[in-house]
Amino acid sequence: MDRPPGPSVRLKLTLSYAGFLMVAGVLLIAVVWVFLLRYVPDRAVVLPARGTSEEVPGFHPGLFVPGRSDLWAAFGPKAALALGFLLVFGLVGGWLLAGRMLAPLTRIAEVTRSAGGGSLSHRVRLPGRRDELRELADAFDAMLDRLEAHDAEQRRFAANASHELRTPLAITQTLLDLARQDRSRVTGELVDMLYDVNVRAIDLTEALLLLSRAERRSFARERVDLSLTAEEATETLLPLAEKHGVNLETSGDVAPVVGSPALLLQMTTNLLHNAIVHNLPADGSVWVSTGVRPGTVVLAVENTGESLDPARVATFVEPFQRGTGRVHTDQAGVGLGLAIVERIVEAHDGALILTARPGGGLHATVELPIGRLPGGP
Repeated sequence: MDRPPGPSVRLKLTLSYAGFLMVAGVLLIAVVWVFLLRYVPDRAVVLPARGTSEEVPGFHPGLFVPGRSDLWAAFGPKAALALGFLLVFGLVGGWLLAGRMLAPLTRIAEVTRSAGGGSLSHRVRLPGRRDELRELADAFDAMLDRLEAHDAEQRRFAANASHELRTPLAITQTLLDLARQDRSRVTGELVDMLYDVNVRAIDLTEALLLLSRAERRSFARERVDLSLTAEEATETLLPLAEKHGVNLETSGDVAPVVGSPALLLQMTTNLLHNAIVHNLPADGSVWVSTGVRPGTVVLAVENTGESLDPARVATFVEPFQRGTGRVHTDQAGVGLGLAIVERIVEAHDGALILTARPGGGLHATVELPIGRLPGGP
């Protein structure tokens, strides 16, 4: 925003300090003057040599008592000199004091300009005990930490997305080149391969769109029973579980939440799909349960599987990270399953907790606020 130039905050504070000091000085001089007037006659008086009715208590006979005009002639110039000294002292002292007080803001402004130029590595880090300016600086540093982490995450995401999208496109290009060079090789097998690659590219694109939708929170909210959502996801993935020899068990109570039914179903489906495909080669198990805690609804998905390193589990929510490594197998998916789950949970003001099971496998817990529509019970 273009703004016309104006006086600096330091100058304004300096004038404010000096002005306040001048007002205080004038009031002090006025109080002294009013106090002196109580004991000063209107005109000058010379007291008699001996006691008389005109004697003034506290004065000796024969003394000269000045009047108010005489007193002002002596007091006025000194008061003006004192006010001039206060003005100079207020301007100089106010300028130095304002500079010292505004030094943290100058430092914050420098870091802000660096951040505006694209450098998110600078921090304010004001020393000293906590006060309003240091709280502002600490909050600004925390914001820069989040921005830097988000920027790094977005860069990794863009790089990984480009890599993932380039892979099916490169495969398609290779297959089409082969078909162009030798049209006799255009067989049903080639068409099937092209179809599979295209399906994978479509799945990845839809996953990216779903991820973006969850991050924008562009969805209508309504009451949803998470236990029914879990049952629906279980019925949908039951054939996949039977194919992989995984036993599904669903239990729990009514779990009311408020959010997008489609996104919550996608969240539950992704958790179940991840639990099924990353399981034991045979005789695996998946347990799905829902429950209600004070103010919170809980969805838990637990599965058997290989032993997992807790440090490795912490990376599962990053886009394009797979429990089986970055290998394209029939179980690899597009690498966005748990990343989408985390974004959906965050869009519903909840928390996703992933922990490694002691006996192998993963335990995923989703905690969401209990469902209360605005204005509802």
